[in-house]
Amino acid sequence: MDHKNIVVIGGSKGIGLAIVEQLVSQNINVTVISRNINEMNTHPLIHYIQKDITRDDLAPGELPEIIDGLVYCPGSIVLKPFKSLSEEQFGEDFAINCLGAVKSIKAALNALKKSESNPGIVLFSTVAVTQGMAFHASIAAAKGAVEGLTKSLAAEFAPTIRVNCIAPSLTNTSLAAKILSSPEKVQAAEQRHPLKTIGNANDLASMAVFLLSDESKWISGQIMHVDGGMSTLRV
Repeated sequence: MDHKNIVVIGGSKGIGLAIVEQLVSQNINVTVISRNINEMNTHPLIHYIQKDITRDDLAPGELPEIIDGLVYCPGSIVLKPFKSLSEEQFGEDFAINCLGAVKSIKAALNALKKSESNPGIVLFSTVAVTQGMAFHASIAAAKGAVEGLTKSLAAEFAPTIRVNCIAPSLTNTSLAAKILSSPEKVQAAEQRHPLKTIGNANDLASMAVFLLSDESKWISGQIMHVDGGMSTLRV
């Protein structure tokens, strides 16, 4: 992917940061749009734009003229009984997970169309969309919308731009810190997965980088389950 321009929304920590690190290791130019800036902001291949994409608009010219790939990483984990979830919470989760992706794709679309390098968009869902997990109503509803958006845009943008989505199970990042707040909780989470481990940021980043690469040029409209076997296996 040498000399490509990739835009990573939410690339300052967790899975987004792991994606950025893997891309720059391949000599890729990366534009990171994030609320926070980390120690990689001085890397010669990285250009940081400090914004909250769900609230702030991108100014003309902030993005590269040609974009070869876009990854939207921001997400939320709000696990509550349905009776405790307000309509406002449903709206907030939808705004972060789905509308933020819509806004990012709209901002980058013209530049993606200019790419001659099999441009791709990568979004993120969750295993909870297909598995029906208790207390996941709000986030599963929002991510279900992301999966629908993925397939609709993959059809609309074909054959020029590929659109795929990654649906992870529980991943050891700061977003899941409350769920994995003790060794006992980590062990319990591991045992719920057929592969008896939870994911880490690089597991998901490797799939994202693959979906942005020429090696995946015949893949579009897919929901890639990187979930330790959770979505399909019973052992």
